[in-house]
Amino acid sequence: MSTQKTVNGSQGNGNLQAKDFASDQEVRWCPGCGDYTILKQVQNLMPKLGLDPENIVFIAGIGCSSRFPYYMNTFGIHGIHGRAPAIASGLKIARPDLSVWVVTGDGDALSIGGNHIIHLLRRNLDINVLLFNNEIYGLTKGQYSPTSPQGRVTKTSPTGSVDSPFNPLALALGANSSYVARAMDRDPKHLQIMLEHAAQHKGTSFLEIYQNCIVFNDGAFSPYTDKSLRDNTSLYLEDGQPLAFGADDAFGVRLDGYRPEIVDLRNGKWSKDDLWIHDQKDRNKGWLLTSLFDDNAKQGKLPRPFGVILAEERPTYERMVQEQIAATMEQLGDGDLEELLTGEETWTVK
Repeated sequence: MSTQKTVNGSQGNGNLQAKDFASDQEVRWCPGCGDYTILKQVQNLMPKLGLDPENIVFIAGIGCSSRFPYYMNTFGIHGIHGRAPAIASGLKIARPDLSVWVVTGDGDALSIGGNHIIHLLRRNLDINVLLFNNEIYGLTKGQYSPTSPQGRVTKTSPTGSVDSPFNPLALALGANSSYVARAMDRDPKHLQIMLEHAAQHKGTSFLEIYQNCIVFNDGAFSPYTDKSLRDNTSLYLEDGQPLAFGADDAFGVRLDGYRPEIVDLRNGKWSKDDLWIHDQKDRNKGWLLTSLFDDNAKQGKLPRPFGVILAEERPTYERMVQEQIAATMEQLGDGDLEELLTGEETWTVK
């Protein structure tokens, strides 16, 4: 049997194909749901990892996205609402050799699971988080979610939501995530690239995926997916490359200090040499991309960025835990459980 190296150094069957990672369960999402595309792209990714299915685990909470583990021919856990990050953290610490994936939605991760997701991100375990953002509660039939824009009319906001929505990528940066990126279901080629890039990152990778809910929030991301609009509304980031967009890169973004502005590259006044060069290790500029750009994109003033916002290298949590345990064992030696339980250091509870 031929083998190949994996992203975490172990070996797996190099002859596996995408179909080997598809389970025998009937996929049950609404016809036209963006989840089908995401599932297909994740299954296409799996052989590239070089891992056998039993060395991969998909963990989910509650929501439409949380059906995911049933459709993957890997190990999987369908947990409770919002708790997938906690389950995944424990598993990764106990079994750092496994490839661990969290599949969650905007409601599952950012409402009841908000506390769990921020601690997973700050700790930097080597876990891949796929957040399906459809800006609605789909499974429970159309209530507004933590990412629903103000004014969105839903079953629980019949006159428009007055909540200020979360920006998932800005939240991830605020939680000190080492990897932050965005893709969308209706651009499967770019989505595949982002999935592969996230899998290669050593640390917690946070990939927000715009996912269309065809029943309860159809067209929420049409400005960035509609063929007649997307060239002028979507900015695809490449590390070390200028921020250019539009048909034939007709426009670009330059920085005046820390104030971005759109320039027309067709009039001869500006060239790509004048543009902002993307640096995915620059956290400060990452803040601009996730906050200022997103806010202005709603007003048509700046394009919405897609791609890797930030990718930093720093030690993973599980590695530091394992090193700490090894150092302690070396210092103290093997313990005696019986001596510990029956020793003189006891106390009485009154």
